[in-house]
Amino acid sequence: MKTTGSSDRINHGLFVGVTLLYWCSLYVYVPILSPYLEHLGASYSLAGIVLGSYGLTQILLRLPLGIASDRMKLRKPYILLGMLATALSCLCFAWGEQIEWALAGRILSGVAASTWVAFTVMYAGLHREGGATRAMGTISLLTAGGQLLGMLLSGYLLKTGGWAASFWTGALIGAAGLLLALFLKEPRGGIDRTPMRYGDLLPVMKDGLLWRVSTLSILAHGVLFITMFGFTPSYALQLGADEAGLTLLVAAFMVPHAVSSYLTGRVLAPKFGAWNVVLAGFVISALCSAATSVVPTFGLLLLTQALNGWFQGLHFPLLLGLSIDHIDERKRATAMGFYQAVYAVGMFAGPFVAGTLNEWSGLKSGFYLAGVLGAAAAALTVFWFKRERRAESRLAAEGRTDSL
Repeated sequence: MKTTGSSDRINHGLFVGVTLLYWCSLYVYVPILSPYLEHLGASYSLAGIVLGSYGLTQILLRLPLGIASDRMKLRKPYILLGMLATALSCLCFAWGEQIEWALAGRILSGVAASTWVAFTVMYAGLHREGGATRAMGTISLLTAGGQLLGMLLSGYLLKTGGWAASFWTGALIGAAGLLLALFLKEPRGGIDRTPMRYGDLLPVMKDGLLWRVSTLSILAHGVLFITMFGFTPSYALQLGADEAGLTLLVAAFMVPHAVSSYLTGRVLAPKFGAWNVVLAGFVISALCSAATSVVPTFGLLLLTQALNGWFQGLHFPLLLGLSIDHIDERKRATAMGFYQAVYAVGMFAGPFVAGTLNEWSGLKSGFYLAGVLGAAAAALTVFWFKRERRAESRLAAEGRTDSL
């Protein structure tokens, strides 16, 4: 028994390390990506295509890979694939300063991100029955930690080693994660869950609330991948930021983002209501995103990004929970796979459309688009929230609140 417990702890520790390296490798070059594409001579529209290819790949692959993993009842091969893909992604960027290599690298990073469902399912399997909620909370912190570490490194690496330093470092981190992942063991027993199946998609897709929440998540990811994960670093450089300034920009956005993501489900939603918190997140993030276009100094940009990071962090965890909270336990895996595939539309369409607008009327226009997307999400939240409240009141009057 002691041996088994020790083995489980080692496996858990290995998984934590692999997950941190996975997200660090994926995000170590993200803050410098749009400036790097400008360095290569890419137009804003072409930069939007490269940035958006990350989401497009996930639209195509995330759900099929999740279903394939469930059918095989194996997670480790897909984790290995994810680590290999992120290492190769960074190598593509490092091998040559050409836009074709950058596009190939970003597509491979989308392949790597498409394997994330295997990570989440394996981690849930490492916990005993009843520990899924705690597992997902912990893995969310690992995600934020890995992303933050990678993004904080990017500015320093750019200053000390030039553009290629971040890419070579990302490749080394990915290779280290791949080697570490070789020692992972598939969980024995773990949490019983219904595998995702294509046959379950149609019933799940008929769920109105899932579609509404998925639509809001498309808009939310569109805003995020236009701003901090898109063109905000380029705008910071236009305002005079240097490599150290990019590090400050990342910290200003990501630290509040991580804190609010942690607090929103534990403190804010129980106190103010989930839909009210989602609405506040969309309203303020829309204002901050649009305001990015008019701030005259880098110091004010840091302030807008701190606010934007905090308020964008409010709605992402709540939308994730709302997407499956009302779904039958047996169909939640399929609903989650569907939700993750759908919101990737925002990762693709946001930077793609913003890049086209930037090409026509300058870099600032993309931030106005982000503001419009956030405002549209806020309006839809008000409309759908009121409808949910009316439905709840009607069912309560009929004595059937337990059916909600």
